[in-house]
Amino acid sequence: MGIIIRFFQVVFLLASLGLSSAALAQNSDQTGLDYTLWEATATRADDAIAAGRASDVALENLRSQLVAWRDGFTAAQDQNAPQIDSLRAQIAALGPVPEDGLEAEEIAARRQQLNDRLAATRAPVQTAEAARSRADALIDQIDSIILTRSTDELLSLGPTPVNPALWGGALNDLIESGTSVVHEFTNAWESPVQQAETKASFLPVSVLTVLGLVLLLRGRRWSERLALWLQSHNQIAWRWLLGFVVSLGQVALPVFGLSALVVAIYLTGLVGLAGDTILQVIPGAGMIFFAASWVGVRVFPRKAGDLNYLNLSAQQRTEGRLYAASLGLLIALTTVLVALADFENWPAETRVVLIFPMLLLVALMVSRIGQLLVAHYKNEMKDLDEGIPNYRCRMLRLMGRAAMFVAIGGGILAAIGYFQAGSQLVFPAAGTLGLLGFVLILQRLISEIWVLLSGRGEEARDTLVPVLAGFLLTLGAMPLLALIWGMRPATLSEYWATFLQGVPLGETRISPTVFISLAVIFSIGYMLTKLMQGALRNTILPKTNLDAGGQNAIVSGTGYIGIFLAALIAITGAGIDLSALAIVAGALSVGIGFGLQNIVSNFVSGIILLIERPIAEGDWIEVSGQSGTVKSISVRSTRIQTFDRADVIVPNADLISGVVMNMTKGNLTGRIIVPVGVAYGSDTRKIEGILREIAEAHPLVVMNPPPGVIFKGFGADSMDFEIRAILRDINFGLGVRSEMNHQIAERFALEGIEIPFAQRDIWLRNPEALNGSAGQGEQQTAPVATAADDIDRDLIDTADEADSGGDAR
Repeated sequence: MGIIIRFFQVVFLLASLGLSSAALAQNSDQTGLDYTLWEATATRADDAIAAGRASDVALENLRSQLVAWRDGFTAAQDQNAPQIDSLRAQIAALGPVPEDGLEAEEIAARRQQLNDRLAATRAPVQTAEAARSRADALIDQIDSIILTRSTDELLSLGPTPVNPALWGGALNDLIESGTSVVHEFTNAWESPVQQAETKASFLPVSVLTVLGLVLLLRGRRWSERLALWLQSHNQIAWRWLLGFVVSLGQVALPVFGLSALVVAIYLTGLVGLAGDTILQVIPGAGMIFFAASWVGVRVFPRKAGDLNYLNLSAQQRTEGRLYAASLGLLIALTTVLVALADFENWPAETRVVLIFPMLLLVALMVSRIGQLLVAHYKNEMKDLDEGIPNYRCRMLRLMGRAAMFVAIGGGILAAIGYFQAGSQLVFPAAGTLGLLGFVLILQRLISEIWVLLSGRGEEARDTLVPVLAGFLLTLGAMPLLALIWGMRPATLSEYWATFLQGVPLGETRISPTVFISLAVIFSIGYMLTKLMQGALRNTILPKTNLDAGGQNAIVSGTGYIGIFLAALIAITGAGIDLSALAIVAGALSVGIGFGLQNIVSNFVSGIILLIERPIAEGDWIEVSGQSGTVKSISVRSTRIQTFDRADVIVPNADLISGVVMNMTKGNLTGRIIVPVGVAYGSDTRKIEGILREIAEAHPLVVMNPPPGVIFKGFGADSMDFEIRAILRDINFGLGVRSEMNHQIAERFALEGIEIPFAQRDIWLRNPEALNGSAGQGEQQTAPVATAADDIDRDLIDTADEADSGGDAR
């Protein structure tokens, strides 16, 4: 209950601060701030701080007033900003005062007049600045006092709850408090007037009682059964979402029933002060219990077929639901007990003794849930063949171990006598586990909504949008987590105000408002740039005589210029002054230039490529030993797709500074060469005619200039010819060459023309040494080397060289 109260406190505080600031700002605009009233408030704050006897509640109220005043002073500081800027600009236009002090009378009088007006205009601003500084100092002093008190209370050693001497007195106090509640009812019933009023309200009391009991006893079960029925068939998104909405009735229906019972009790008119104290907290306590049970059912589902948040067995999930419900019940009972203790003003001994059993049981439940988180990690390890679980799994194990450690430590501290410290460990740990479960449920909810909206099926759960949503949910849960662990709502609102105020950058402040303005303006500019690119690419440029490369260059250049202008307009529109960064940017530019010279070189080369267009998309080029088709040209690099369908990323600097062969620059025509060899003794004129007929007959060969046949010369094994032909589209050069070779082979076979292949004769010296024909045991005399031997050796060397290079027959 304390967690919920803190949450609503911070919401109310932020709203009240906003209203107060708006009221003060409006008052400042119309009649000016009442500095007399401010002086009285500041003096009262000084007296309270000096005395140090005010309660925390009084100090918090005083602090909220000071914050409202400070917001008004902040608004007053910017009240005359346009006039001040205008006067300063006029003074600067007059130029500096001469060193000798001699200045024209008109200029001097004008300068003095402007300075007087500037001083008068700045007076309210300076007064507001001084008052704001004083308000800041007072707020800091109040925060320091409250923090010191909280620390002293947290570290103070009090009565130990395990002392048996305190148990009897605590039990008597509890019995007396319960008896007082009963006496209030009985005393009120003894009054005849009250009896008449109670009997008169019998019908509404009966209806509310029956309705409350039905909702309380059966509403949760009805909602759970309906949700399970909706999700029993399959896990498609809309069924899960509908079941989720229905499952909220597990909290809403019993809470409504409990509220109806409370209203029925109030209608009897028999409620006294003690009973009113208990009845006021019962709906909130009931909401804690039913919400904890609902979270337990969602995080630890009954059916194994559901998409589980944790990798647990059926028995472990049953234990999880039990622990979650027990945790909610214990916290709800503690909330009622604390409210009764505050009303009855129990002594510290009674509070410690009566709340300590609840604390121990809460610590036990927290520890058991922590063990389930560790069990989830162990189950994940068993299911993995190799490697380690993901980051989420490791974080859950860490949280489980932390929960066990905090639960044990808090219980020990409370038993020793540091009851406040123990409570600040155990109960926030329980709230943290509940918040963690709620965040997991919301993440799943967003995932299912995205699955339904995207229409991509189950795979949409693992896309970027649900992951980012989960990250934002985690960030959004941080303030609630801070409240759970004891941060004051005022401190949280102070951090929020500082965040909204932003950080100084030059003459401006970078705040969330500035950042949002920057993002919105840049997004609009970016979308307009994309629309203009689309219009140029699809509507305007196709109607011009520009080639595809020129059109692509214009579209790309428009995109770069548009993004640059969008960024410039966004920075200017958001009011960001980057002049203060000019010196820093100048100092860093040298180092950045050296460190990023390759990137800058590629960037400039990309711009040159887009302007000069030595290559364009679709060109067949060869660069750095890579040959392929240009697919895209960006500012930093160019993507080439080879004929093996592999993408090669070439830095733009290589295309500018290196040698590039563009096969299709300007047009697609290109020449191919088809080499042909024929046997010696063939009719060369006939060969030339056949080859010319084959070249001229191909449909891709142009006739102007006509294809030529070259008798290249006499080779070692053949007479060599070449077909040289110009093709309409050089991209088909390989296919044309292959087709011509087929036709040449067919025509040569019909005409009886032989295509030779290399032949070699091998001479062996002393062949008898190879086949072992020499007699065994006979002395072989070494032959005498002659000139003929040298000639044979040369023949063998020549044959060896021919064998190493090709087929030797």
